Amino acid sequence: QVQLVESGGGLVQPGGSLRLSCAASGFTFSTYGMSWYRQGPGKERELVAGILPAGGTTNYADSVKGRFTISRDDAKNTVYLQMNSLKPEDTAVYYCKVVRFWMEYWGQGTQVTVSS
Repeated sequence: QVQLVESGGGLVQPGGSLRLSCAASGFTFSTYGMSWYRQGPGKERELVAGILPAGGTTNYADSVKGRFTISRDDAKNTVYLQMNSLKPEDTAVYYCKVVRFWMEYWGQGTQVTVSS
């Protein structure tokens, strides 16, 4: 079965960095696009970044362009989100997602808190 397990969240000061990881299993990772979403307190879940397979074309939400980088390691079945210059408004639970056969699969999420 499809499993997505996020890790790497935590508490960081404004201006700091974190790298999130999402380890995938149960499907042929290299052939699927992957994405990161987040849901802040009292907010709806929103797309942060996505990456396609086979060449890895990426897209980003305007709010994170230039600060976040999504990447993938197909040998490790893992997608990453490098987050730099973090701001308090980046505080959220971060989730990775894959769509397979028109079904969405989500991880359990990892909490990122940006605060001094």
